[in-house]
Amino acid sequence: MMLILMDVWDSVRGFMATGGDILWLVAGVLFLMWVLMLERFWYVNWVAPKEHKGIIDLWNNREDSTSWYAHRIREAWMSQAKQDMNARMLMIKTLVAICPMIGLLGTVTGMIAVFDVMAVHGTSNARMMAAGISMATMPTMAGMVAALSGVFFSTRLDAKMKISLEKLKDSLPHH
Repeated sequence: MMLILMDVWDSVRGFMATGGDILWLVAGVLFLMWVLMLERFWYVNWVAPKEHKGIIDLWNNREDSTSWYAHRIREAWMSQAKQDMNARMLMIKTLVAICPMIGLLGTVTGMIAVFDVMAVHGTSNARMMAAGISMATMPTMAGMVAALSGVFFSTRLDAKMKISLEKLKDSLPHH
């Protein structure tokens, strides 16, 4: 088992080395994005239903659910539930949008490395230019893959949040 882990770690280190230092930045942003998305999935699936049940119980235990004052209380509870639901979603969407930009930064730094090799050794040494080209393409690919995974899962998370809020709204009848 330890040998397999060491082989995996060596493969990851080799991949990161071919992509340059910018690839580590992409990995850090991707890690943060996924930590935040997993926290939101946990909140939506396990914490929010309990909180929503508490709000529904409070509403059902109210004697007055028809007055103007009761409607404002209902709106305040819905607004608070929506705010709690959408916490950290702006950060997630920002990280998703930043991933391709960091990848492009890797493209620029990789091309600078290629031009540096060309300036020192000329254009005849393709092997030396290959390292810079790899540094240019790997972060771009990694940034795009990170962004695509973030777009897919944050969209699913958004949809799940909207459904949960609509169910809460439907569970708080007003007349």
